[in-house]
Amino acid sequence: MRCVADGGWITPPKIAIQMCQLSIRWSRLDRAGLEEKKQVSGKSRCRVAVLGATGVAGQQFLVSLDQHPWFEVVALAASERSAGKPYIDAITGPDGHLGWACEEQLPQSFSQVQVIEASKLDLDGVDLVFSAVESDAARALEEKFAPSVPVVSTSSAFRYEDDVPIIVPGVNCDHTALIERQRRERGWKGFVAPIPNCTTTGLVVALAPLARTFGLRSAIVTSMQALSGAGRSPGIAAMDVLDNVLPYIPKEEEKVQTETSKILGTLEGDQIVPLDIPVSATCTRVNVRDGHTLCVTASLGRPAELDEVADAMRAFGREFVDLGLPSTPPEIIRVTDQPDRPQPRIDRMLHDGMTTVVGRIRSDSVLENGVKWILLSHNTKLGAAKGAISVAEYLLHTGLI
Repeated sequence: MRCVADGGWITPPKIAIQMCQLSIRWSRLDRAGLEEKKQVSGKSRCRVAVLGATGVAGQQFLVSLDQHPWFEVVALAASERSAGKPYIDAITGPDGHLGWACEEQLPQSFSQVQVIEASKLDLDGVDLVFSAVESDAARALEEKFAPSVPVVSTSSAFRYEDDVPIIVPGVNCDHTALIERQRRERGWKGFVAPIPNCTTTGLVVALAPLARTFGLRSAIVTSMQALSGAGRSPGIAAMDVLDNVLPYIPKEEEKVQTETSKILGTLEGDQIVPLDIPVSATCTRVNVRDGHTLCVTASLGRPAELDEVADAMRAFGREFVDLGLPSTPPEIIRVTDQPDRPQPRIDRMLHDGMTTVVGRIRSDSVLENGVKWILLSHNTKLGAAKGAISVAEYLLHTGLI
């Protein structure tokens, strides 16, 4: 089955502004298959399952998928411990505490849905799987489902495979061409398309316009990462982080270094040639709920004025924005001139957490052609669930789903 997404502009009566109306048309479906699909306003939506639905990332999927114009959640899957329970019971502890981690309320449409054990998920009636499972369990589950249906994942299980692209919306959409190689070599009808580590996401969004405009020689990054990035179970103990900074996050720095080169690399034939750029990362955990703050210093390929750097960032991703996909923000990067921004509490929810905010752009005298800045990206929105949904929207738009 293949879904193709279309977008169009209409002008409602008595309203002077234009509103973007997105519709879905389905191609190559026989009449029986089409009748099986639920109808919304006369148009079918892709039927999706969410793996790891009870975790922090899984909960963000539910918030972003509630009333989504293109996707319809038909199954919620989690561990054996949660299986067989209504969703609201599955996230409620023995003491009655509701383990809901999002700022938004739990969508009522999911509260009474019975949770399925992930390993027993039946793909009949499922067109797409969103995986928000921890990497240790994700490998086996994604490998089980990808031969039959597309899997868009937040885990690292497949990120470093040669035939698997790591997709960041608006940054490297051309890498999705690698999916055809993955299908061909593995004999799969579906595929696995992971998004990067949440810290990598904001970094590559800011580096991409500089790499394309000026070239990049190297990058140094220090992260101040939010608590939500560690999940909720076990998460970070309050006594460990209160009045403290945790200077080490296992495997995080290696992920940032490896993924940045792959994402910013070029697609040559049916393989990705990583960008030859040394990346030095130091990753820390701080007492902030949501939003990763990064201090970045980059050596450009040629000298550039600070205004040129800011303009390159502001202009970045316009072609992707113009596609009008449902989760795409009106700007990929917001550059602020305010000296005390970005700040997580103030800026993380810009455009529902889908815009990377950059500030304090300055020259650096240590690196050749050096420039430095501070950026903020929402780790559980752009860096997790909603970023994965944005990738799926693009794959649907291009016919890969």
